[in-house]
Amino acid sequence: MKHFSLFLFLFLFSCSSVYVISDHDASIDFKSYKTFAYLKSGIDKAEISDLDKRRILKSIDLELESKGLNKSKNPDLLITFSTNAKEKIYINTDYLYSNWHYNPYFFGPMRSFPINQIEGTLYINLIDSKTKKLIWQGKGKGGLSDYIKNRDEKIGDFVSEILNNFPPAQG
Repeated sequence: MKHFSLFLFLFLFSCSSVYVISDHDASIDFKSYKTFAYLKSGIDKAEISDLDKRRILKSIDLELESKGLNKSKNPDLLITFSTNAKEKIYINTDYLYSNWHYNPYFFGPMRSFPINQIEGTLYINLIDSKTKKLIWQGKGKGGLSDYIKNRDEKIGDFVSEILNNFPPAQG
């Protein structure tokens, strides 16, 4: 099962549309957080390749540093992430060209057919290092494809979409 999950997640970042939501503890003043580090034990549990883990970590680094946070050995925030993938089957009722189609082996109305698509999710969790409580979570969900070009860029875009909601608007 681990290899199946790994295989499915590898193709997460080829999709063009990503559904993103986030949640946070409204009592937290996010402006007080200036530094971050990764919670290795949480990241080790993600069932994806080490290459993709490094790509995600690099993308998180770039996004948080662009927001004014710095990596530290004594951080305010601990960061971890996890992944999830599941197969969905859609029934395609569209016809090619028209209701009637000719090919050398068949002439007549086209039939509907099932389409398998993998839906993958990336969770990014931010934890207060003093209280060890989850204070912010971003979730990105998208359809999976078996064709990817430029995995670094796709992962960067996916992480950027999720962290676009951090820090949350205060008020």
